[in-house]
Amino acid sequence: METILDFKGLQYPYSTDPIARKRYNANNVVYATSSHQIDHNMFPGLIVFPQNDSDIQKAVKYAKDHGYVVSVMSGGHQYSGACSTHGKGIQLNLKLTYKGPKDLVLLPKLPSPDSNRPLVYASVSHSLGEFNDFLRKHQLFVPHGQCKDVRLGGHAQTGGYGQLGRSFGLLGDHIWAIRMINHDGEIQEVTKASNAELFFAILGGSPGNFGVITHYTIEVHHDTDHDFPETGTRPRGFKGVWLYNKTVVKLLLHEVAAMADDPEYPRNFDLCVSVLSSSFRIFKLMPELENDAAGIFQRIAEALGENGEAKWPASVVLYAQWVPMTVEDKYTDKVDAWFQKFRKLDSFLKYWCVHAASIEEPMSQMTGEWLFARPREFDLPYEKHTYMTNSTTLVRDKWVDQVADQIHQVVAPSLDHLALWDNCFLSVQIQCYGGKYSQYYANRDNGTAYSWRDSTVCQVLDCFYREGEDGKALAKGWQEANDKLMCGEHSPFSQQDKRVLWASYGNWDMEKSWPFYYEDQAKYERIGRQRYLADPLGTFTPNPFNVKAVKN
Repeated sequence: METILDFKGLQYPYSTDPIARKRYNANNVVYATSSHQIDHNMFPGLIVFPQNDSDIQKAVKYAKDHGYVVSVMSGGHQYSGACSTHGKGIQLNLKLTYKGPKDLVLLPKLPSPDSNRPLVYASVSHSLGEFNDFLRKHQLFVPHGQCKDVRLGGHAQTGGYGQLGRSFGLLGDHIWAIRMINHDGEIQEVTKASNAELFFAILGGSPGNFGVITHYTIEVHHDTDHDFPETGTRPRGFKGVWLYNKTVVKLLLHEVAAMADDPEYPRNFDLCVSVLSSSFRIFKLMPELENDAAGIFQRIAEALGENGEAKWPASVVLYAQWVPMTVEDKYTDKVDAWFQKFRKLDSFLKYWCVHAASIEEPMSQMTGEWLFARPREFDLPYEKHTYMTNSTTLVRDKWVDQVADQIHQVVAPSLDHLALWDNCFLSVQIQCYGGKYSQYYANRDNGTAYSWRDSTVCQVLDCFYREGEDGKALAKGWQEANDKLMCGEHSPFSQQDKRVLWASYGNWDMEKSWPFYYEDQAKYERIGRQRYLADPLGTFTPNPFNVKAVKN
């Protein structure tokens, strides 16, 4: 493919020339490259790095004039590689496009009665880490994900799931306006007021398939609306790390299940449990552990009978949070008893706890506590499966026992599953979203298309594996067992296979897999009608993972 005339940014066409190919390969890297580059044909004919709106407009026009397609990448973390394309496509890499002083700013707040919250104008090129830093400097916060390297572009389009899911909902719930370059190269602002149907489709429809989003206008929260130090009512948190043991996993997951089963559970609480295989970069997850690294490793060495040079062992991580919604909310004995369930596990001898920290600080600071500083969990290929459920009988159905058994197969060495332990590495994240007061549920009819808003638990079971056919077969086999266990008529977790766009897996042909991602055909076709209006020539249809355009 030829390069684009008068394009200011860098361009890397696919080439068979060794030197040019080396440059191309260095820039043809996204999260899914390790696992899907071949089977998803992730070799764009041209990779470009636009410097501004004009470059994007030229690229879109060039694609239309030559019958090419366009994929849009802001961070590149989509698990199936939906931000990439094939040899007849152009990939727009927006990581550095919008990083100027006007691309992340505070705006005047909306006039009452619409909202009394401030607005932030943020580009898709900013990472969650940069976005969080900006908000913290202004004593502001908003719910968002935990990986600092993820960019705002695709994150918001696919929801923006994160630690504050119950208490404040999704990042996408807070988007007020979308700035976008459409298929004609025109700049348009999309809001609920200006185009409710397109706004709905973009936020929850297939990302990158409606145009090139450049910026969001986001409603955010003031610290002072949820922090009342004068009355002693402040946001509270707890972070814990345990060396892996099945007892702790089951105790913590039981709390997730009990919370999910109770529709009356107050909105104020958020709870997330992670299980991580050995060699996980734990200091990137909790930098404060480095302050006591020597002491921690000494305790680990003594417990495991090693010499202190072993890699970080398999671990269990807990993030727990309580936030007051109004000045009337009080940190009562009942709230403290909830945290005490986790504090009482602070024993190395009994539970192998290596870190436990209680936190009391404003929400703009608290949100930074939950961030993970590394771009990916393990530098290995993967089989990632994520399951949603709306069950409120998880305790009764003994889901905790089932998932704990599956995790144990991989993270704990045993004669029965030694090959799994030796070849596979888990990054498990299980979070409660349920309850009728949960903002994840309460925001279900807010004009966005995010699916499965009645979910009570999101269960992420990511299995990385050593390169090679043996590791891949073991990971696939383990995940196939999970599919049978976690989805189906007699499943202890969910009777229906429900997935989310940011964690897609399996068949990536949306025409065949849409029932996993959308509640019904009417919703799917509603989004499809907007796909046709926004992309009548298929310019933004770079791969099969997109809602099919439907003519009105």
